[in-house]
Amino acid sequence: MDNNRSIIQTIKRGRRGFTMIELLVVMAILSILGAAVLPLSETLVTAHKERELKHALREIRDAIDQYKVDNDGHSIGTGYPPDLQTLVIGSPQARHYYLRRMPRDPFSDASLPADKTWGLRSYASPPDKPQAGADVYDVYSTAKGTALDGSPYSTW
Repeated sequence: MDNNRSIIQTIKRGRRGFTMIELLVVMAILSILGAAVLPLSETLVTAHKERELKHALREIRDAIDQYKVDNDGHSIGTGYPPDLQTLVIGSPQARHYYLRRMPRDPFSDASLPADKTWGLRSYASPPDKPQAGADVYDVYSTAKGTALDGSPYSTW
């Protein structure tokens, strides 16, 4: 009877916790999983910024187009806004506001004002070499990188 009791006590003592090797194996597995997830999270952050960039470009371009429709024939020149802030403060002819606030380029320097994060193309500027001028015909990202699809952000 004593012999059976000592065997049961030995078995119970062996089941109290994990061995050091078991803990090391679990830590190794968790490290491998963590290393696999890190690049995926970076890709997800980049994809989110790209969606923000597309949305901001669409919002600004729609505001520029609406400004052109409202001011065509009422102003001297092309009818496009003279700068991006005009879209926020309104047109001089009719008090229309085109943007509540200026969206920012999510890939730009966070210390810059939102309207300084965009590259500007004037109406007189050629499409292959956009340059700022007397009006704002289009905007583009000044980010130097390439998107997940391989296209440069500046061509969006």
